[in-house]
Amino acid sequence: MKSKIIGIDLGTSTSEVAVFENGKAIVIKNKEEDTITPSVVGISENRQLIVGKEARDQFILKPNKTVMEIKRLMGSKKTVEMDGKQYKPEEISSYILLYLKECAETYLGEKVERAVITVPAYFTDEQRRATVEAGKLAGFKVERIINEPTAAALTYGIDRLTENEHVLVYDLGGGTLDVTLLEMFDGVLEVKASSGNNHLGGKDFDEKLIKYFIDKFYEKHGIDLSKDIKAMVRLKEAAEICKVKLSSFEEHKVVLPFIANKDNEPLAMEFVISRIEFEELISDLIESTRAQIETVLKDSGLKIEAIDTILLVGGSTRIPIIKNFLEKVFDKKPQSLVDPDLAVVMGAAIQSAILNEELSSETDILITDVCPYTLGIEVLDFINGIPVPDSYSVIINRNTTIPVMKEQVYCTAYDGQSQVEIKVYQGDYKKASMNNLLGNFMLSDIPEAPAGKEKIKVKFTYDVNGILQVEAVVLNTGKNATITIETTGVEEEVDVDNWKSVEGARKYRRLVKKVERYIEQNEDENNLELDSLLKDLKKAIVTEDFDLAQELEEELTDRMYNLEED
Repeated sequence: MKSKIIGIDLGTSTSEVAVFENGKAIVIKNKEEDTITPSVVGISENRQLIVGKEARDQFILKPNKTVMEIKRLMGSKKTVEMDGKQYKPEEISSYILLYLKECAETYLGEKVERAVITVPAYFTDEQRRATVEAGKLAGFKVERIINEPTAAALTYGIDRLTENEHVLVYDLGGGTLDVTLLEMFDGVLEVKASSGNNHLGGKDFDEKLIKYFIDKFYEKHGIDLSKDIKAMVRLKEAAEICKVKLSSFEEHKVVLPFIANKDNEPLAMEFVISRIEFEELISDLIESTRAQIETVLKDSGLKIEAIDTILLVGGSTRIPIIKNFLEKVFDKKPQSLVDPDLAVVMGAAIQSAILNEELSSETDILITDVCPYTLGIEVLDFINGIPVPDSYSVIINRNTTIPVMKEQVYCTAYDGQSQVEIKVYQGDYKKASMNNLLGNFMLSDIPEAPAGKEKIKVKFTYDVNGILQVEAVVLNTGKNATITIETTGVEEEVDVDNWKSVEGARKYRRLVKKVERYIEQNEDENNLELDSLLKDLKKAIVTEDFDLAQELEEELTDRMYNLEED
């Protein structure tokens, strides 16, 4: 008998574990008899490692001994401090996975060593690798990394194998957004396109509320609670409660006694916030998700009218404004036909059953997924005989079906060249350096010869787990090298709202205004790229990377000139 493979949804706010039994996915309860486990890790009073509700409960009193929302740091080189010790994101995540592993073992009455773990569709290569590493640290053989919206679609589609339809999965969780478009036909779930934002979720709605609370209190008492760590911890909890309440009720009363002191007198926070006010606070974040919807429609070649079902996944989709927004976009009601909190983990369990050959022939199902990013290398290009450095040669296009192997042949750039640096990038810019550098390696021992004579084959292999392997081979000798990616880490979230206040930003204001006006006044296929370039420009200004800002300015200026000429 084959050993069990369990499915795990490792989320920003909560995590879940499930197993396939008796022809269906069963979500396993944790030690508190709950199916949902807070993704929180802590050190208890007696210096024991604690996970889940127990860790979540101690956060208010012991924030320095508790870690939350670690998923947002997966794949980065950042560490977090807990009880005076530094931990890698993979280590913290492994403790959550280990806890879920123990819960599964208790339920099954046997050792569990194999798992399918879900990740956001828009997770980068380094983030996927970090997830696999966390699984290994927890004692798992990670059989498959599956994209969260694909898993949710699998839960939805397992009972609809004979139906033919286009399904758009709108997956908004605690920390990430995924929008995935799939086609279902004859037992096949084929992913057409994916897009997303790894820094948008329920936690960002909480941050809007927290800022609102701080501003309200400052207006009344002249005290800035953002400077008080203990107050901020309480505000965080209050914001989460407020968000949930306003999903069911039209208003909510916020009451926080003894939140601050003034003139040796205790002060309380007490006011009523309406659902309308909350929706106004987050409306810009909700509207921003339109870009991901437009991207998957464009990449898939489908019109809005072709979408049969909008499937809501993730706890944040319970917020009414999100349903209203999607209904306006698609002119049809989105569906919560599966539990938004459990759809992903149930899909992971179904995927586990497929891998373990536990499904009957009647429920035979095939899943295909895509690579969410464009992948390529830096090359020296020639246009009309003129060398163009820092050019980007695409090897795998965004939304290519995986697993996939692609290769291209290049030649040496100058006489006597004996080695070449292979720089692997992720992104869509024509200039290689404007994309995200995944890693680099050297291919040496190239026979010295005139420029262009020696040929080098570069092969990209992107597997079902969304993990990239790169190999370069000198065709004349067979000499090869394989990349070991030294990750540059996940791109940190940057607040670009205050870009105008940065010294040196003035020279870009006219161009920004011009592009923003074009986007506002024109609804065409150029808007997505323009908006992306504009955001990158603002980010470069905020981070004071003015070399990049100059390149982006030139790119935007050229784009606008061509559009105006047309």
